[in-house]
Amino acid sequence: MNHRDTDVSGVTPTDGVREALAVTLRGCDELIPQDDWVKKLAKSERTGVPLRIKLGLDPTAPDIHIGHTVVLNKMRQLQDLGHQVIFLIGDFTSLIGDPSGRNSTRPPLTPEQIKANAETYYKQASLVL
Repeated sequence: MNHRDTDVSGVTPTDGVREALAVTLRGCDELIPQDDWVKKLAKSERTGVPLRIKLGLDPTAPDIHIGHTVVLNKMRQLQDLGHQVIFLIGDFTSLIGDPSGRNSTRPPLTPEQIKANAETYYKQASLVL
């Protein structure tokens, strides 16, 4: 067998798994651990149960930033393949600020600020997901 028929996971990927892996790897420098991801994709395809992919953000600023959009776009691609995405908005870091004290640009926020930021995060993420 050549490397296209099996991969490091020991799973013989179907066309669907290959497509999902290609979508996942598109725009990625490296996927660690890829073999576990292939196994999860194969199990999802075999059982018909979509994967649940979660992203949790803490609304420490009024708007999501470009780094968030990279992950949101990848989640959208997986959603288009039939998987379930879960977008979580937390408040722990927003309530206490940067606990290490290294980032003075992340001060504690009021509950009202957190709520307002969370609403904009939801609206912005909803444009992608």
